[in-house]
Amino acid sequence: MKLVKKIPFFSLLNENELKLIEKIAFEKNYQKGEYIFFEGDPGNKFFIIKSGQVKLTKMIADGSEQILNIFSDNDIIAEIVAFDKGNYPASAITITETTMIVFAQTELENLILKYPNIAIKLLREMSGRLRRAQKNVRDLALKDSSAKVAELLLFLSQKYGLKNDKDQISLDIALTQQELASMIGSSRETVSRILNQFENKGLIKTSRKKILIYQLEKLKNLT
Repeated sequence: MKLVKKIPFFSLLNENELKLIEKIAFEKNYQKGEYIFFEGDPGNKFFIIKSGQVKLTKMIADGSEQILNIFSDNDIIAEIVAFDKGNYPASAITITETTMIVFAQTELENLILKYPNIAIKLLREMSGRLRRAQKNVRDLALKDSSAKVAELLLFLSQKYGLKNDKDQISLDIALTQQELASMIGSSRETVSRILNQFENKGLIKTSRKKILIYQLEKLKNLT
């Protein structure tokens, strides 16, 4: 059970159920910038990140890329296809070299037909994740641009932040200002202006694709 035991998505499963899940899982390595799947492709697999970083993107009407989320170790991607035979609603692209744990939809379906308790537990976990996602979307929609950028920096610091001996947090993820903007539905110019404001206030320090957070608590107050 080395592959799946510590993965939050399977936290409700018991030891025997984890062993059954382990049997249908396999590992696959991806290079930086490689597509794991494309928006509109048949959803025949879902994935869990063993190591690395992945962005989930969607093309919008004007042809630009909207980043829906960033994922890292132990995060699950495209879990909806575990129960839905539809197409992938977005594309997944690696940000770094990444190792994935892969599950075929048909094999999971065969497994849960034999052991329906597994399906019930996975659906409970998925419903909890959906409720949290809906709350985050609702909360974000009510915030102004400065609050959205502050909220995004807090989110990234929780997932990718590395704290030094001065209690400063370095974001261990290489995202452009355009990519940051696409994550909150804003423009690059707006995000650039707000980051400059934060830097002038001594809250952060920006450099090429890197952000160092000096005042985490003050950022929280802006949200």
